Amino acid sequence: RRGGSGCFRALCCKGPPPPRPEYDLVCIGLTGSGKTSLLSQLCSESPENIVSTTGFSIKAVPFQNAILNVKELGGADNIRKYWSRYYQGSQGVIFVLESAFSEDDLKTARNELHPALQHPQLCTLPFLILANHQDKPAARSVQEIKKYFELEPLARGKRWILKPCSLDDMEAVKDSFSLLINLLEERDFEPSRM
Repeated sequence: RRGGSGCFRALCCKGPPPPRPEYDLVCIGLTGSGKTSLLSQLCSESPENIVSTTGFSIKAVPFQNAILNVKELGGADNIRKYWSRYYQGSQGVIFVLESAFSEDDLKTARNELHPALQHPQLCTLPFLILANHQDKPAARSVQEIKKYFELEPLARGKRWILKPCSLDDMEAVKDSFSLLINLLEERDFEPSRM
């Protein structure tokens, strides 16, 4: 008898692992901020053939302790005005921004993030704000972005995380998502507010 079978039997008898909690998230940001690329990499999909999301797409992103069902909304001008129609049922928000955006695009991103932070369906939810493409020479630092987006005064009392990221460092991206999952879990354990 091979020695491995005892090992195998021990695994069998443990029964299935407990189901991981699932959370429904909405992912927003301007076109070109890298939403699709980040989510595809998190799902271990090939980075080739990535096209900009024109309407919306849903990805189940698996983590060790949770599964995130992420509804990614396209970031083009003509789609952004419909974002709020897709907010219902969300338990958290991911906002991706291009750290090397032009001044005009940064202003547009700020004008989209502010109403999202204050939207009645999102204002109590945890926010993960990813300052993407930190590997680009023109990328602004997280401190500059925090100041420019007026996050301190605007998001006071809310649960939000602002993290630098790039596709070169997916471990850091995963760490940022782990922080978001912690906030989602905390929210689960709170007595529901009426």
